[in-house]
Amino acid sequence: MSGSDPVIEVVGLTKSYGRFPALRGLDLQVERGQVHGFLGPNGAGKSTTIRVLLGLLKADGGTVRMLGQDPWSDVVALHRRLAYVPGDVSLWPGMTGGEAIDLLGSMRGGLDETRRTDLVERFELDPTKRGRQYSKGNRQKVAIVAALASDVELLILDEPTSGLDPLMEAVFQEVISEAGQRGATVLLSSHIMAEVETLADRLSIIREGRIVQTGTLKELRGDVRTTVRAVLERAPAIDELSSLHDVHLDGDRLTATVESTRIGEAMTLLTGYGLVSLTVEPPSLESLFLRLYEDEQASAPTGTTTSGETGTAP
Repeated sequence: MSGSDPVIEVVGLTKSYGRFPALRGLDLQVERGQVHGFLGPNGAGKSTTIRVLLGLLKADGGTVRMLGQDPWSDVVALHRRLAYVPGDVSLWPGMTGGEAIDLLGSMRGGLDETRRTDLVERFELDPTKRGRQYSKGNRQKVAIVAALASDVELLILDEPTSGLDPLMEAVFQEVISEAGQRGATVLLSSHIMAEVETLADRLSIIREGRIVQTGTLKELRGDVRTTVRAVLERAPAIDELSSLHDVHLDGDRLTATVESTRIGEAMTLLTGYGLVSLTVEPPSLESLFLRLYEDEQASAPTGTTTSGETGTAP
């Protein structure tokens, strides 16, 4: 994987719906062979970005290159090299799931039949049922199998496990890891933080049409504090714990936060009060995400509101 050979390269992307600016100079880069998490709340611009990448929307400004091509002018050629799974799959009502998988595969240059059979079995999909007979979760399975059985270079997945039960979500995580090992590049948009945390090599967080943070999970954790929970033999006074933050004492039970680089110092401090038990929780992706948005909301000027995408498109 080379930093000079990105599969997706977006610079200064803008897109408005009437007077509403959905994308405000978005920059996004996804390297070859990478599983890249794409996160943001509803209305942040994720769906608009994905629609531009798929050639379904024309950008107002900026540059977009995907697999070395322009998704607007080279849309047909690009769609033979990528597979897309939306969060709400629609199937042909009278066509069986197996026929839909084969049709979608033929549009992408064919399927790996061995992989197709394996995926159908692992996702416990009955390919003989017709589209009208499938539940939402099973429609998602059809699209996932069709995408992952195809020999494509890029997978664009927008809430792909919507409607799947936890067991099938676990299977999905396995097969995405396998796709990455085969060298496929994945852009994964998901509200399931644990899913992104497990799979993503790199993450980009979008807010109000701009990427506000990007990096590995380790890089994004940065200065975000680790949570410490302890049971002590004797309770300290609050002013004795100045090296800890957000301290809460409930009898002999303490909850606090500490910089990741000072965990050892915190343990030494707490040991002096008779440390009975200790739990250290590094910041999760969900906590990072929520903290980022809370911090930005707190720093926003009074009266500022956040507009959403929903209902803004013509």
